[in-house]
Amino acid sequence: MDDIPRDQLSGSLRRGAVKKHVAAIHVSGKLTLLQRKLSNVLLLNAYDTITSQTRHQIDARTLCLMIGYNSNDMDTLKASLRGLAETVAEWDMLDEKGQQEWGVSALLSYAKLSGGVCEYAYSPALAEKLHDPKVFALINLNIQRRFTSGHALALYENCYRFVRTGSTGWWSLDLFRRLMGVADSPYYDVYKNLNAKIIKPAVAEVNKTSNIVVTPEVRKMGRAVTDIRFKIAENPQLAILDIDDGEGLRKSEVYARLRALGVSDRLARQWVSEHGEDTVRAKLDYVAGQGGVKNPVGYLTAALRDDYVAGQGGFAAKPAKPGELAKPLTLRAKRLARVQELAAARKPTQRDADKRLFSARLSGDLRDDFDRHGWMSGLNAEAIQTFWEELSPGAFDDIE
Repeated sequence: MDDIPRDQLSGSLRRGAVKKHVAAIHVSGKLTLLQRKLSNVLLLNAYDTITSQTRHQIDARTLCLMIGYNSNDMDTLKASLRGLAETVAEWDMLDEKGQQEWGVSALLSYAKLSGGVCEYAYSPALAEKLHDPKVFALINLNIQRRFTSGHALALYENCYRFVRTGSTGWWSLDLFRRLMGVADSPYYDVYKNLNAKIIKPAVAEVNKTSNIVVTPEVRKMGRAVTDIRFKIAENPQLAILDIDDGEGLRKSEVYARLRALGVSDRLARQWVSEHGEDTVRAKLDYVAGQGGVKNPVGYLTAALRDDYVAGQGGFAAKPAKPGELAKPLTLRAKRLARVQELAAARKPTQRDADKRLFSARLSGDLRDDFDRHGWMSGLNAEAIQTFWEELSPGAFDDIE
């Protein structure tokens, strides 16, 4: 889903988009670190189709890998999914008519694990709110995986959406305790305890781990602290961490060409990040030089995936010379082509996870060959087929 084109808006419309109150949608802070990471990955996986599809799927191994949970302990994953289904999401905001709207919904309406696949759904009302780009804040999964504290990740999520305004605005301590998931503990009614056990450790981890730096400020009535806010600045370590929320990529000439071709915002940013501007530019030039291409986005997808270069059509589509019959594909070539089809059918987050999952099985020359050639790695051909048969049983049964 594309972001709101704020450069085309003016006045209060622009302010409304960036100064949306942090409590527009907030989730009970009682989520564990694993549950909070899990909810973000599930949302990212479903985001593009969250309002058009009632059910969403992701294979369980990919899900575990994306949250940094390298375990076959499905009982823990089940418990985390159960926790999300029992967790309440609440919103209080202006609707499209400018009227105040309050609502509440389970974070997940249901979830199930079957055949190694996690299927889940959101309630229609919550899906509509989560899909609103004025509310949705992209949580960088590479940053998320670094967190070791659920309170720190909760603080990061609630601060990051205000990164462009530089401050969260004032929160009452009651609201802050709810966001941190400690509202039911009398121990944290005392600000000294809240500051020592929650605020200071969470701020330290956010500033060390993420792409923002937060600084707490408090407001008092007499000697008692009543409100808190967080000043937010970009982390000077950003370049070292190599983290980008997409704003830099959107300013590039290659990004503009991809968007003009019809490539979605998220896919355009992913391609530029994954392949580099020079490679994407070369493939754009290649596609533009073919002439008569009916589906340029599909052709560009294949060109990037199969590394098309001038004078050839890629592994599975290399044309025969004029007057020459195309040679039938060998059994190995058919299997490799099927691997390409299976990989292309996966969502971007799943494709990245698949590669990391398979690469983790390899070492030495085998891993080096896979790093160079990906799923076309000759040294790993048999292992690659076995891997994809595990993900998609029967995928190669029709190939003789």
